[in-house]
Amino acid sequence: MMLQGRTALVTGGSRGIGAAVVRRLAAHGARVVFTYRDRRDKATELAAELDGAAVPVRADQAAVSAVDDMFAPVRDGLDIFVSNAAINPRGAISDLTADDFDHVMAVNAKIPLLAMGRAATLMRDNGRIVAVSTVNTVLPAASHALYAASKAALEQFTKVAAREFGARGITVNTVSPGATRTDLFTSLNPPEAAGLAAAVTALGRLGDPDDVAAVVALLASPDAHWITGQNIRACGGYLL
Repeated sequence: MMLQGRTALVTGGSRGIGAAVVRRLAAHGARVVFTYRDRRDKATELAAELDGAAVPVRADQAAVSAVDDMFAPVRDGLDIFVSNAAINPRGAISDLTADDFDHVMAVNAKIPLLAMGRAATLMRDNGRIVAVSTVNTVLPAASHALYAASKAALEQFTKVAAREFGARGITVNTVSPGATRTDLFTSLNPPEAAGLAAAVTALGRLGDPDDVAAVVALLASPDAHWITGQNIRACGGYLL
């Protein structure tokens, strides 16, 4: 119960990696608020599963109002902020529009940046901020231009934030998953993709959301007080 008495906010926490992070932080004793956009059913199920240890709140990161929405339940103080919510609408560069750019950058970069700043104003000293990125920022893939670029911006935000918030003992880090078995991975890739990814991963398998959540929980813990401004690639050796 290393997080007993601490309050956490996790964006995009109703499924996939986000839900695994919510479960992990709650298991360690934290009171967890998590956001969802469309999947109210999944959010409600997760809250019921955790029996009061987690509270869902709807926030659509396509709108600036999402910042007020997500922080409303934690105005009394915050210890951990996990920026996980993101979108990845694939598209070839020649097909992308200005609206595509604005939408992806808003959800994946602008709102996380504003939320990081809001989190710092509410956060007690020695807090933890963790942003979820992707190995695609250093392993470019066709049709991922906006996703990779938006996550690269997020990685830079965390490094600057580590400098700005460090005097208060607040650590700011990034976790970059590799190929991870989520609904998003399954929906965006052909059936053979899982096997191909596992074949080039040093640990010989696809990642699970719990694998990534364990690293996030480590960075959110008191034991991570001397780790800040880092990008931890939680990918099982998918990228070496």
